[in-house]
Amino acid sequence: MKIGIAGGGLMGRLMAHGSSQLGHEVHVFEAGPEAPAVMTERAAAFTSAGMLSPIAEMEAGGEAVYALGIESMRRWPQIHRACNQAFDLCINGSLMVCHPADRASAERILAHTRPKSSEPQPTPLAAQELEVLEPLLKPRLHAWMLPNEGHLFPSQALEALRRYSPNSHWEFNTPVLEVEAGCIRTERGAMNFDWVFDCRGLGARSALLPLRGVRGEIFTLMPPAGCVIQRPIRLMHPRWRVYMVPRPSGEVVVGATEIESEDRSPTSVQSNLELLSAAFSIAPSLAEARIVSSDVNLRPALPDNLPQVMSRPGLTAINGLFRHGWLLAPALMHQALEAMGAKREEHALV
Repeated sequence: MKIGIAGGGLMGRLMAHGSSQLGHEVHVFEAGPEAPAVMTERAAAFTSAGMLSPIAEMEAGGEAVYALGIESMRRWPQIHRACNQAFDLCINGSLMVCHPADRASAERILAHTRPKSSEPQPTPLAAQELEVLEPLLKPRLHAWMLPNEGHLFPSQALEALRRYSPNSHWEFNTPVLEVEAGCIRTERGAMNFDWVFDCRGLGARSALLPLRGVRGEIFTLMPPAGCVIQRPIRLMHPRWRVYMVPRPSGEVVVGATEIESEDRSPTSVQSNLELLSAAFSIAPSLAEARIVSSDVNLRPALPDNLPQVMSRPGLTAINGLFRHGWLLAPALMHQALEAMGAKREEHALV
C-alpha cells in the first residue's frame, strides 16, 4: 500500500515506522524542518521529558490513559529493538516524592493512582531505600516507587523512528493544507494514497475537532559532577507538579506538567522561580547546576483531555495526546493500524 502521513511529529513518525515495518510505501509531510531549533514552533514531542509513567498519569487521565500506557510500555521495547536500540530507553521504575508536611495531600493523590488491575502497585520506600536508589535527593522525603515505569530520550527517539522507517519518503518544510480520504494537498498540489493518517496535532484544529493548545515548559540543567539521578522523579505538592528526568549525558530535565495557555513566549520569571525552587527543594545539590536551556511548546488537547483515533475508509485521524504523547503513542499506533485493516476489509465486502 501507498501510505500518506500528514505531520512528522511523534505520532507521525511512529505511524511511518509502523507502516513501513509492515512493508508499505510511506510518504510523510511535515511543516517544520528536519532538525528544528529550541523555542521554534514545532511538534510538541521535541519539548518533552520523555516520561513513560502509566501509574503517575492516572491522576490526570484515569483508567483510560493507564490502560493505553500499559500497552505502550509493552510495545516500547519492541520499537527500541526495531530501531537497533538507537535511542536511550530505560525502564527501571519512577519515584513520587513529597515533603513531610505534604504527606496527607500526597496520599490523596496516590489514592487516584492505584491501578484496579493486577499490575504492580506503588510501593512506599523507607528512608534508607530511597537513599540507596537516589542519593541526590534530600533526606527525610516521603517516597513511593512506581514499578515498570521509565523514560526515553525524545530527540534521539524521534530521529531513530525516522531513520528506521524503511521505504519512507520525508517532505520537511512542507505544510499540509488539506487532508481527505486518500489524499493530502500541499502547496505543490494534491497527492493520492491508498490510506492517509492525519497526525498534525494543533495543525488539524477545526470546528469539528475542538483542539486547544496546553503550554508546557521545561528546563535542561547540568548538575555538578557526580550528582546524578537514575529515574524520573515527581514532586507531589498542593500547588506544583514538578518532575525531574535524567538524560544519558548526565543532564537533568525539570518541567511542569501543564499550563492552560496558548502562549509560546519564553518562560516567565515566575515559572523559573517556581520550577527550579521546587526542584532544588528535593535535590539541594541542584543549586550549583547550570541552566543549559529552557523551552516552551503547546500540546494538542481535546475537551476531555483524552486521545482520539477516528477512522473511515481511506483516512485515520489521531489527535489529542495532550501531555501523554510518549506514553500513549505506541498503543495508538497499534489501534490506528488495526483500524486501517478493519476498514479496508469492510470496504472490500461492500
